[in-house]
Amino acid sequence: MSTPEVYDISCVVVCGTDAAALRATVRSVLDQTLAGTEAVLVTAGADETAASLAAGDPHRIRLVHAGAESPACVLRDLGLAAARGRYVMVAAPGERLERHACRNLFEAGRRTDADVVAGRWDKAPAWHRELHARSRVVEDLADAPELVTRDSLSAGFCVRRGALGALSGAGQALFGVRAALAARRIALVPNLITTGCAPADPVRDLPRAADAQRGTLELLDGDALRAARESAFLTDHVIPCVRAFVALGPEDRRETADSLAPSLQGLVAPDALRALPPVERIGVQLLADGDADGVQAAAYALARPGTVVSPLVMTGGGCVRWSAEHADDDTFDVTELGHQYREFTDLRLLNRVTRCLRQGAVLAVEGRLVVPLGLLDDRPALAARLDVSVRDGRAHTLSVPVADVRQEDGGVVWRAELPLTGALRPRGIGDRVWDPRFVLTVDGVPVITDLFADKAAVPARATALPARPRLTRLTADTWQPYVTAKRHLAVCLLPRRRAARTAQAALHYVTHFRPARKLKPVLRALNKKREALHSQRVKLRVYRRILARLPVSKGLVVFESHMGKSYGDSPRAVYEELLARGARVRCVWSYATSPAGFPDGARLVRRWSWRYLWALARAEWWVDNQGFPHALDKPRHTTYLQTWHGSAYKRMGFDEARHRTRNAPEREKLRRAVGRFDHFMVRSEHDVRTLARAYRIPEERLLRAGYPRNDRLVEARGRDEREGRFPRPAPAAELGIGDHRTVVLYAPTFRGVPKKGRTVRLPLDVREFAERFGDTHVLLVRAHYMEAASLPVTPPGTVIDVSGHHDVRELLVLADVLITDYSSIMFDYALLDRPLVHFAPDLDAYAAERGTYFDLRTTAAGPVVETQEELLRTLDGIKKADGEWQAARRAFAAEFGSYDDGGAARAAADLIQGKKG
Repeated sequence: MSTPEVYDISCVVVCGTDAAALRATVRSVLDQTLAGTEAVLVTAGADETAASLAAGDPHRIRLVHAGAESPACVLRDLGLAAARGRYVMVAAPGERLERHACRNLFEAGRRTDADVVAGRWDKAPAWHRELHARSRVVEDLADAPELVTRDSLSAGFCVRRGALGALSGAGQALFGVRAALAARRIALVPNLITTGCAPADPVRDLPRAADAQRGTLELLDGDALRAARESAFLTDHVIPCVRAFVALGPEDRRETADSLAPSLQGLVAPDALRALPPVERIGVQLLADGDADGVQAAAYALARPGTVVSPLVMTGGGCVRWSAEHADDDTFDVTELGHQYREFTDLRLLNRVTRCLRQGAVLAVEGRLVVPLGLLDDRPALAARLDVSVRDGRAHTLSVPVADVRQEDGGVVWRAELPLTGALRPRGIGDRVWDPRFVLTVDGVPVITDLFADKAAVPARATALPARPRLTRLTADTWQPYVTAKRHLAVCLLPRRRAARTAQAALHYVTHFRPARKLKPVLRALNKKREALHSQRVKLRVYRRILARLPVSKGLVVFESHMGKSYGDSPRAVYEELLARGARVRCVWSYATSPAGFPDGARLVRRWSWRYLWALARAEWWVDNQGFPHALDKPRHTTYLQTWHGSAYKRMGFDEARHRTRNAPEREKLRRAVGRFDHFMVRSEHDVRTLARAYRIPEERLLRAGYPRNDRLVEARGRDEREGRFPRPAPAAELGIGDHRTVVLYAPTFRGVPKKGRTVRLPLDVREFAERFGDTHVLLVRAHYMEAASLPVTPPGTVIDVSGHHDVRELLVLADVLITDYSSIMFDYALLDRPLVHFAPDLDAYAAERGTYFDLRTTAAGPVVETQEELLRTLDGIKKADGEWQAARRAFAAEFGSYDDGGAARAAADLIQGKKG
């Protein structure tokens, strides 16, 4: 076989000391589906592994010898010079190329004539996955700045051999950056290229990353790229290093901080530092200052968000600083964390174990509790105890008074003695791990804190104590304090003496010898069959073949609101109307996760439970506002009343673009689901033109009666006109809202596709709202029921999260002003004839993506604003300007709520009772 003069791709590997890693990398090169690949191995001396590999396949493996020990970049350049591939790539020993990696890179390079071709590497961060989400060609780095602002080209890329001239002498990090800067065209592919890269060690790698950062900043010309690189350096390298400090002992963290601080000199850009969240910003600055203990405290706060880890102080200007030492430094401002607004009993505090040793028959534990803002300065006497609880959740706790507890230098210093041997008598089986917690009693309220510890404070040999289990010392004989994976103090029950170890070995044999091993798969199989009997697939089969054929249970009505997530909306209004009438019906409510919030005495069934399926199969009526599970066919004896959950602004049903592009079975599934509706409630002819047409609902199934949930709004408007707005309804007192405060309800809809339980950051900056209007207004925030809102801490009574409130009608009646975007809640609130503001920064993008039935800007019942400042200005003058919007608001309500006359629930109840009669 002749050796080709030119290969498609050459992979250069600088040999190290790990023979197995080198073999794995070379094997991955030889196993490529692209035949024209070669491996170039560079050694600085004799390397038997490299020599044997080259001898085994001399046509595809070449060995390059350096004269003497040289820097890695020099060895790499020797390999690049010897490479004969059209494209060349560099791999470290241990890296493995995915089988089709070279083919994917080479084909992309040939197709696009790119100088650099890059793909994904395994265990990549989110930004890297987004960069390679699709195939594309980059000719301007502004279109993919991550190629130079982050370590995107640290692995998984190749360079045209003709473009290598400007890259010699660069370290591996700078090698990728220089390649990107010199390339005319860069091709990005979504394929996985390399795996097995060495796991990142942020502490060990920080000096190397700092050197690469300095070199990269010298290469970058544009201010935007430099700023992005400075920010990414802190995010990708420095902050992970800060987080790693939580696991370091006193000596290690001091040595580490002393060695790393010089590396950061000149690299912590002020603008990039200011852009970080408070705790991350402080952790970076403390690391640059070499403050080892401060960095560890910040690392603990990052690991347990919301924990106060430093004795915060209040400055004269009302700002909160990290500590008195940093009271004059804006870098250490933590005002936005909102700790100053919390009661002491609501704070999560760092309690650090400073010493833990055996003293005679007890375990002496000493610690220090952080107390911020001098909150206990006026309390000379304190009472505390240590609770030692078994981890399995059983109510078994040993409480020991803390005899020595006192305030000292912005904290509480304490010492307790745990008589583990004499006072704590565990069973010995099933209760091996116990967690001590410090309980400080303030005004009769217990403040419970975990005990943060490092291994230096809890030496294993100096802390072990004898144990006396109730099931004899054959189960265990030693109490051993230790530090958990989360860096908390715990106590474990262990067998240390020969008798206990022998008993444990015998027990292990009994449970693992051959008959026991044979029994375990049988038990697992039986458990799987038990679980299968309760699976949705089996339930669906039983429902269709058996339950749906059972006879009707006269008068049985099943209610569901928002797929069981709440007790509210129109189904609640119909239910309460039936109860008020004393109708002879039996009502069942479905709930998704928790029965909390549903009325006492109501019959509840969990969604998709057997009782739920039984109720649906035998019900005379189904009543909901969104849709019972699509897979469940409606029995022939059941009538389905669909109250729906809102008029349509965005395109719905078969009008949606995503439904038009779905295959026939998917479209048929939707058709079958909406085909179950026997009655569909509408509140205007707009609903007839949009919802009814979009879901193919025939005219004879439409119930032109309005939405039952809106009866209460119509009633509230009438009461306002007769009696005025005060006193406020009951929820105001429950939420602590006084009559002098203006109530603003913020209720946006979801963006994109809602994901159950997803926490979102709302477009409205509620902290700025609180700062500007907190004295006169209270903001109620209600996230979409499929999501959860992420809210910052604000002064008490200024911002209240009401996302968990079951019935939005109560909130609408309470609100003086509504802020929404394009949510259907705007159609309901207009019935109250109160001010409404549309805050929709992404209105045009949303309308283009989803499609709409009308132009919101020309039809809206209130001002449409797109920026935060514009919204705040609008709220500031809402009373004066509202008169200009009254006519538009009433026209809006008349157009979209023409059938909402306050009698919708009565009409629905009449229908149900008429069916029964």
